Amino acid sequence: MTENQNQQLVNPSDVSPTHPTTTQVRPWGTVTVLEDGNRYRINRIEVKPGHHISTQMHYHRSEHWVVVAGTAKVICNGQETILMQKQSTYVPMSTSHRVENPGVIPLVMIEIQNGEYLGDDDIIRFPEDPET
Repeated sequence: MTENQNQQLVNPSDVSPTHPTTTQVRPWGTVTVLEDGNRYRINRIEVKPGHHISTQMHYHRSEHWVVVAGTAKVICNGQETILMQKQSTYVPMSTSHRVENPGVIPLVMIEIQNGEYLGDDDIIRFPEDPET
C-alpha cells in the first residue's frame, strides 16, 4: 500500500478543537481567540471596511499581525504602513498602535500576542482624533 492510500480524509466538522474558541463582537468587527497559552494568545481579528480599532498600547505584551485577507493600514508609533495579504508587522511593547481597514472587503488578520501579562486591563486607549 502506498503512503497516499494509507491516509484518510477527515471532515473538519468531525474534529473538536483542542481549545474552544470565543468571539467578541465589537462595533468595528470581531475578535476570536483561537488559542490561549502561557504568555501567548492567538486571535483572529476581522475589521469591517472603513472601520478601525482604537489607538492603544500595552506595557506587558507585544503583538505580531499577519494579514490573511484584505488591506490593513497600520499606524505604529506614528508611522503609517499599508499591508496586503501575506504581509505582517511587529508591534513592540509600550508602542502606540492602531489598525484600519481602508478597503471595501473585510480585513482579516491573525494576531499573536506575547508577554508576561495579557489581561485586558493592560490596554491603554488613547483619545480618538475627531478628524478620523
